[in-house]
Amino acid sequence: MAAGESSTAAGSPPWDHTELTVGEVARRSGVAVSALHFYERQGLITSRRTGGNQRRYRRDVLRRVAFIRTSRRVGIPLVRIGEALAALPADRAPSRKDWARLSRAWREDLDARIEQMERLRDTLTDCIGCGCLSLKTCTLNNPHDELSGTGAGPRRLLVDGVEDDDGVGRPAGSPAP
Repeated sequence: MAAGESSTAAGSPPWDHTELTVGEVARRSGVAVSALHFYERQGLITSRRTGGNQRRYRRDVLRRVAFIRTSRRVGIPLVRIGEALAALPADRAPSRKDWARLSRAWREDLDARIEQMERLRDTLTDCIGCGCLSLKTCTLNNPHDELSGTGAGPRRLLVDGVEDDDGVGRPAGSPAP
């Protein structure tokens, strides 16, 4: 090994490597390069360009990408993710305190989403108020599709404050059927 070189696992950046290439971010985060480019176009992550016009990302982008992936997995729209990430400092790696502030701000929304998932898990075999009237319980729980008067979608499954990417859902404070 030459003077000044550090030993690393094959293909791994040295321990003091502060910037990552798009390929390194993709490999480490488990996200395709095209997804990283999309996140960047959406303003969710940022990079700088080298003299050769190659992207370089700060290491803290890995946590942001993990946050994006996990949030998307539980159905949080990119717009909401972007709003949350915009509250983090852009000029430095977010601290534990920054992430704790974001976590507190999302707690109510996440609790509502958990309730939504539990409701889906526990009641999908019964009438959900979608208007299909295909189950025997539908005629008892939603005779003549009365729940259609309260809005679109599966009225018995929707939880206040949880909306999908299309904006369908029950706004916080709306009456439950």
